Amino acid sequence: MSISDEKQGFAALARFGFGARGDGDLASARLDPRGFLRAELDQPGAALLAGPGLPSGDASLQTLFTEEDARKAERDRLAQDIATQSKTAQQTTQPAMQAQSIMESAMQASAQPAKPPPRPPSPDQLFFRADAHARFTHAYMARAGMVERLVAFWSNHFAISVAKGGPTRAAAGPFEREAIRPYVLGKFGDMLLAVESHPAMLFYLDNQQSFGPDSPAGQKQKRGRNENLGREILELHTLGVNGGYSQSDVIALSNMLTGWRFAGREGKFGTPGSFIFQANVHEPGAQNLLGADFTGGGEDQARAALLSLAARPETARHVALKLAKHFIDDTPPQALVDRLAHTFFKTGGDLHAVSLALIDSPEAFTAPPTKMRNPWEFCVASTRLLDRAPDDVGPVLSSLSMLGQPLWQPPGPNGFSDDSATWASPEGMKIRMDLASQWTNRLKDPPDPRELLEMAFGAGASEETRKAVARAETKAQGLALLLMAPEAQRR
Repeated sequence: MSISDEKQGFAALARFGFGARGDGDLASARLDPRGFLRAELDQPGAALLAGPGLPSGDASLQTLFTEEDARKAERDRLAQDIATQSKTAQQTTQPAMQAQSIMESAMQASAQPAKPPPRPPSPDQLFFRADAHARFTHAYMARAGMVERLVAFWSNHFAISVAKGGPTRAAAGPFEREAIRPYVLGKFGDMLLAVESHPAMLFYLDNQQSFGPDSPAGQKQKRGRNENLGREILELHTLGVNGGYSQSDVIALSNMLTGWRFAGREGKFGTPGSFIFQANVHEPGAQNLLGADFTGGGEDQARAALLSLAARPETARHVALKLAKHFIDDTPPQALVDRLAHTFFKTGGDLHAVSLALIDSPEAFTAPPTKMRNPWEFCVASTRLLDRAPDDVGPVLSSLSMLGQPLWQPPGPNGFSDDSATWASPEGMKIRMDLASQWTNRLKDPPDPRELLEMAFGAGASEETRKAVARAETKAQGLALLLMAPEAQRR
């Protein structure tokens, strides 16, 4: 059953945003659904996120390096103290003193050890939580939420994982703020360059370990290229798995990317944590990628290759299919994919134009709401619906982990699944129900669920949902049913 005209305001908020809050969002969206979304897309700097507690990527990494150096120095000091004590004991020749030392050691070993003081959070943990809180608050406060949905989409498209270790955990937030947010409504090619040169991506896909086989450093150290970054750029970031590239193209792009690194803690080649190009690691000579020769070498060689990939029709089709799948249906209409790909290609990857083409498409308001909200969308939409943003992001992070989508921690470079079936499993739905009950039972002054239904769903609510909410025995139960209703779960 298609969405009728009177439900288009609800569809604008549900399909493209995070649903309504309690301040008239639905009423505004009803007046002009497409205009409501365009206003957010046209708002200057709508995707940008900044604040005193949100350091840049290189500043985050510098702090991490300093902390790691301090901890290493402390470990070395303790090891030296133990070695000195051991050496002193070995040099003691008096048997009585040796026996006393042995007895004291035995008594100390048998004594109940003192409980160590709690270890303070590391810098990467603090940075991660600060960025997580800022991200969640920004999504919660958004009028429609489409821009934040686009941020999450592109962050998942160019996925990194904090599970890789300290640098990615410290730089995950800055990566999104610096390489994704400034470009979600800009040029795809600019985003591609920012992503692939960001220290978080270079570390995550091991480009620090890539040496041109014929480069001076490669020859001296007997090291070769690492193809992880080059392969994922072709397979995931641009052309797609069926984009027509070969292993020779992977090798060529990986060769061109050698030398793309970030400065280490010593700061020999630049500010620690910042992007650098190391010429002595770069593979010399021309490279042929997808039938085109890239000459000259140096840092600009890879930049030219990336911009050429961004402009290819295969990339346009790959991006168009992913966008249509994310916002419309797991199997989107081919006509919609073709229109989005055409817009992408003819505008040179203008993502603002592509986003407008998406909301202007007939399918935007005629396709049934079959897509399941992923855990991030569910958590944001639920807090907006209840109009209760937590001061502490910890419960949100815990909920995301329980639901199988821990923040910035996908299982691989291909990101989290965008298939509805992944998030609609019986186990996943049970966890959602448990969380909905917890959230609503903790409300000190819960709103009337029937009034909230009209405010958030309006004409988009089914009779079944209305009856279920009306029959609830308590406000908390009614609100939990509201959070679990199909109108709140699907978009």
